[in-house]
Amino acid sequence: MSSARPASGHGPGAVAARLTGLAATAERPLSGALTEVVLGGGRVVVVKHADAPGAVRAEAAGLRWLAATGTVRVPTVHGHDGSWLVIDRVPPGRASADAAVRFGRDLAALHAAGAPAFGAPPPAGPQDAYIGLAPMRNVPGDDWPSWYAAHRVLPYLRRAVDDGTVRSAEAAVVERVCERLPELAGPAEPPARLHGDLWNGNVLWGADGHVRLIDPAAHGGHRETDLAMLALFGCPHLERILDGYQQVAPLADGWRDRVGPHQLFPLLVHAVLFGRAYAEQALAVARAALTR
Repeated sequence: MSSARPASGHGPGAVAARLTGLAATAERPLSGALTEVVLGGGRVVVVKHADAPGAVRAEAAGLRWLAATGTVRVPTVHGHDGSWLVIDRVPPGRASADAAVRFGRDLAALHAAGAPAFGAPPPAGPQDAYIGLAPMRNVPGDDWPSWYAAHRVLPYLRRAVDDGTVRSAEAAVVERVCERLPELAGPAEPPARLHGDLWNGNVLWGADGHVRLIDPAAHGGHRETDLAMLALFGCPHLERILDGYQQVAPLADGWRDRVGPHQLFPLLVHAVLFGRAYAEQALAVARAALTR
């Protein structure tokens, strides 16, 4: 930790000491919200700060809900309060084909652990949660197509229209996809336990050869949504991940044709957060879905 500095009496080091009961000996900023802290005995943790109400509670509850399955690996939560979260640091390693297959198997087992309903939040998690910096409401429902349209696609479409990122006339193509979701969705599936924000940046390849997942937006949903998000921004050894997944829980026929509708949710979230380029990508995906 060549750029580490002694822990101060305030800030991330003090938070880590208070929530773990171990003295903080050094800290190193990783970003505006993340700090790496060395504790007595050599343990290294990451301290995360978030101002949005309920964000830390939602993240901690999500990590614990995923960990409770004994499937995918996540950093241990050492404590949280208000706007601070303390978790284990993941020593980085190399993305490998073997690790990818293991991750695929573990992800399939996570999804199979299930959830009480589509939109169900983790136990102790708030209904009003977040995906990245965007608000995300966990409202339970029994029917995936109608729930997905009402609570994962249309809220972000409406906000994008209100912000001027999507033109009112363009919104109709996404609305048509939502209307056709019952026929586009494929065979009915039970609610899966989702990571919920499974893009490549939240997949950490550990030095021990195992993947760890961070920053969940965990909820009950359709398992193909996690896989579609994993594909959206690219992931090392994606086909090996999918191979491992299919070994444990084969996907229903035609799943590749359904990737687009499942990607509408993250694309519209990105349109709200980052602008027009993602709106154009969402519209292209919606148009393609309507041609199938």
